Amino acid sequence: MPIQRKSAFSRRLPDLVTEELVGVLSKKTSFEFKQLFDLVHEKLRKRNAASGGEEMLRLRAYEKLQNLVSRGMVKKTGKKYRGLASLANALEPVDAPVR
Repeated sequence: MPIQRKSAFSRRLPDLVTEELVGVLSKKTSFEFKQLFDLVHEKLRKRNAASGGEEMLRLRAYEKLQNLVSRGMVKKTGKKYRGLASLANALEPVDAPVR
């Protein structure tokens, strides 16, 4: 019996960490990662969404931040990060292949 493969694309929504990163970086100020993480962590704790331990959340937030930098939505100058105008597009669903 052959296995059917789907060639359709799904719409993946951004996670809560990305939402909070975008919310903080939408301000017109620059942040070092520690300041940025502290703000994001506080907001996630208020939403009761900071699970899995602080260190794991720090790693996930750094990975998401670097993804935004590589997509050209956040500018990194030295150790400071600043959101760009295209950052608003980060919250739109992304096409991803279904396996």
